[in-house]
Amino acid sequence: MTSTEGVLLLNATFEPLHVLTWRRVVRLLSAGKVEVVEESDREIRSVSVVFRIPSVVRLLRYVQFRQTLPKLSRANVYARDDFTCAYCGVEHESRVLSLDHVVPKAQGGRTTWENLVTSCVPCNLKKANRTPAQARMRLRRQPTKPDRLNSFVLTFGRQVPPTWRNYVPSIR
Repeated sequence: MTSTEGVLLLNATFEPLHVLTWRRVVRLLSAGKVEVVEESDREIRSVSVVFRIPSVVRLLRYVQFRQTLPKLSRANVYARDDFTCAYCGVEHESRVLSLDHVVPKAQGGRTTWENLVTSCVPCNLKKANRTPAQARMRLRRQPTKPDRLNSFVLTFGRQVPPTWRNYVPSIR
């Protein structure tokens, strides 16, 4: 487990809530507020104790949480669209991608989740300052605003640890 990886915190109902540091999780375990659901292969060692670092923990009591959506950003749009061009359908690395306004800003299009898609540079140049219909290009799927669970996945993109996969749904 690298220092950037955390521990997935689940609500009592097994819904993903947050990602915590392992230090915070140890404090919650000591206080009796969480239980370990999955362990990682890493250990914490002291003079007298060896402790496996949890990968997934669950709160013992249900908590209400605020519905939060990820901020609209280039990285989050790429993640939502699975790094795939909305026009040709080919998956690319982020350095070959760009954002495209389905309805161009020059035609009154806004910068919203529902109007932004991932596009490869050749398709973006071909579409230019036109709508897909005007450019005679087909939009392979309609862009949507992510819901809460999908927003959790956007936060981690393709870096979701394998032990989390049963608890964090995929975007598509």
